[in-house]
Amino acid sequence: MAVVKLSTSGLSNFAKYSSMLAGNAKYRIPGVAGYAAGGYSSGYVSTVDKFAFPSDSKSTLATGLSAGTNDPGGMYNQNVAGYSGGGDSGSATAVVDKFTFPADTRTTLGTGLSVARLSPTGFSNSGTAGYIAGGGGGTVVDKFAFPTDSRTTLGTGLSVGRSALCGFSNTDVAGYAAGGSGFSAVVDKFAFPSDSRTTLATGLSSARLGTAGMSNQTVAGYAAGGYTGSRVTTVDKFAFPSDTRTTLGTGLSSARMYIAGFSNSAVAGYSAGGSAAPVTSAVDKFAFPADTRTTLGTGLTAAIEGPTGFQDAA
Repeated sequence: MAVVKLSTSGLSNFAKYSSMLAGNAKYRIPGVAGYAAGGYSSGYVSTVDKFAFPSDSKSTLATGLSAGTNDPGGMYNQNVAGYSGGGDSGSATAVVDKFTFPADTRTTLGTGLSVARLSPTGFSNSGTAGYIAGGGGGTVVDKFAFPTDSRTTLGTGLSVGRSALCGFSNTDVAGYAAGGSGFSAVVDKFAFPSDSRTTLATGLSSARLGTAGMSNQTVAGYAAGGYTGSRVTTVDKFAFPSDTRTTLGTGLSSARMYIAGFSNSAVAGYSAGGSAAPVTSAVDKFAFPADTRTTLGTGLTAAIEGPTGFQDAA
């Protein structure tokens, strides 16, 4: 078999055009599936529902979380594994469960979070590291380096201690932690690979907790729903790389908080479950780039508040 060697200039051009294609939704490969894990529904839930792309057909994993857990934080390593970390299992937990793709087999990391905490969030620099941020009103951000899952804790954490916040990511560029307890509108940005933190001049359109994060890779991040003193349908959109914020004309199909968010690469973002007085099993889908909303015919296995989301993304 012939071996093709690329010159230095050829490698440079390959990297340049690969980068161009990565920034063009037309040429991106869709993801495989999105997951909604854990939560609370008349008790702590260990269920993990899986939505296969592009049909959005739902199945439920035979093996769920290692324990029923409300409001953990989710992160993922594309094509490799999804993670659920921290949350409430009757008390604050430091457990991090890992679901290896494509079989969705579960293991539990030998090293969990640096401290047990309630209602953290997660974001990812996929292929490099995942992050579990905040929770329990703290500022701690733990980093799990892929593929070994070794944990370190960032020297600079959140700008303000908070829980019940949401996370989203700009692939290879930055991770974001938005909103949270104390009715915060703050959006912190962690630049990859240095993990240096800045705080956006423009935060959420309203201070709130219990939002869901979604990402359209290299294009925009979203913070959906939440609680401002009452539940809201609001979906804020932060355009990359400027991080300018707009608010979608069409929000969630119902006002709710404590929602799971997951994404299908450059195709769509999803907001699943949540407390909507009563708790709901609904899954809303926002098609990129128009952000038009539909609601899936099949929602979660049960009405659940406080699940987390992660994805097997391309």
